[in-house]
Amino acid sequence: MSMSRRRATAALSALPLTVAAARTATAAPHTRTVYIAGDSTAADKYVGAAPEAGWGMALPFFLGKGLVVANHAVNGRSSKSFIDEGRLAPILDAIRPGDLLLVQFGHNDEKTADPTRHTEPWTTYQEYLRQYVRGAGQRGARSVLLTSVERRRFDAAGNALPTHGDYPAAMRALAAKERVPLLDIQTASLALWQRLGAEGTLAYFNWLQPGESPNYPDGVSDNTHFRPPGAIAVARLVARALRDERVLAPGELRRLDEEIPESWLIWQQD
Repeated sequence: MSMSRRRATAALSALPLTVAAARTATAAPHTRTVYIAGDSTAADKYVGAAPEAGWGMALPFFLGKGLVVANHAVNGRSSKSFIDEGRLAPILDAIRPGDLLLVQFGHNDEKTADPTRHTEPWTTYQEYLRQYVRGAGQRGARSVLLTSVERRRFDAAGNALPTHGDYPAAMRALAAKERVPLLDIQTASLALWQRLGAEGTLAYFNWLQPGESPNYPDGVSDNTHFRPPGAIAVARLVARALRDERVLAPGELRRLDEEIPESWLIWQQD
């Protein structure tokens, strides 16, 4: 056999392996990203704020292989200011078909004295939320609306009280109209705080005695933001709701009934 024939034969014999390798690379599972657009209750925190923690810091512990979290939640933002500051745009630039966009706003939309953040529940709040929903949908991704996690507030009889006015109802109505999944974290968290009671919830929120943390030398009494137990508990509520609302399959979640060590949470460097 001539040298040229031998080279041609070798090339042909190698071709199936090349095709097979290409098919294997094409068939590799796509890592899906769970984006979070939200406020301080969900945001990643810096070491200077520890032990304050957002539920977005704990959500990865409940997601299975092939799902990663991109937490874009930022302290102090509303559905309006998040967009006005250009924070939705990079999410929409990066989001891909099959990804999820979790949207939780309400705490700062309620601030009537601040026109840069305030929205009205049945008008501007819904209008801004619609931009998240439609922006993700236009890119083949799936948006998921989350009613705001509840604050720690109890009456004299020990009843956990709702604090978000009409915002949760407005979000529920919008989710139904736009036909997108709704995770009712407001209702779920209110029920959890009721079970824990006024004293039991202190360990979940950022309540600290003077000298207990170098970041809060005079102590702190914060009924909005979480310590690690609260962040983990709310992340668990979110994960269970993702399963119950069939946004994710049971096999895409893990540790829903397991203890999560507080030491797993990581604070960013200032």
